[in-house]
Amino acid sequence: MEERYSRNRLYVSEREQSIIKDYKIFLGGAGIGSIIAECALRFGFEHITIVDGDKVERSNLNRQNYTENDIGRYKAECLTERLLNINPNAQIDFHTKFLTPDNIEEMLNEHDVAINALDFKDKTPFIFDEICKERKIPVLHPYNFGWAGFVTIVDPLGHSLSELTEEPKGFELKVAEYVTGHGAFWNQPKEWLDKIVTQYREESEMLPPPQLSIASWIAAGLCTTAMYNLATGKPVNYFPKFYLSSLLP
Repeated sequence: MEERYSRNRLYVSEREQSIIKDYKIFLGGAGIGSIIAECALRFGFEHITIVDGDKVERSNLNRQNYTENDIGRYKAECLTERLLNINPNAQIDFHTKFLTPDNIEEMLNEHDVAINALDFKDKTPFIFDEICKERKIPVLHPYNFGWAGFVTIVDPLGHSLSELTEEPKGFELKVAEYVTGHGAFWNQPKEWLDKIVTQYREESEMLPPPQLSIASWIAAGLCTTAMYNLATGKPVNYFPKFYLSSLLP
């Protein structure tokens, strides 16, 4: 195993390290995706395409992979520079534009897995998933629930996340309600998340959801593990199942 990944030994075989090195990741959205990209790169994924038209804002710095010096610059460009500083030999492509129904198909060419970290401002995230299904590309959906990282994987041959609702507005809230409803059904209530959902609904104006750095890193670890499993043929749980990790009960 090459020196860069020598401390992966025992956990990851040389054959598996070689497989993930050539496994191509498509990252739609460089918010929480910025943390996922670095975790994946350090693990050994060396082919990543980043697409995001957003620029870094100060409010991003509490949980995303950017610095004060990045404010006002394109996220995709800043993230690419950071990743190449970690591994100059990696193949990192970036596009400082937003994904739209008109450009998704072209950009998705020749990728093995996709991460849908897009903002649910319109139906683009749903269309993204539909096109990935047509291409037989599994899609990871990561979410930041503050104290908990959440990831669900859309099977190209299985259920779609749009089954929760086809309305993009407030979709993140719908996912949180899905998690709390699932916990209540299985007698494993997530009372702390229920409380946050209630408080968020009661805010005087519709602000972006509250998020912490903690969940970004947890979700990044979950996504990287899931992509490792997908790349090496190990089983994963597909939606409607999901992965949720937190120290809170």
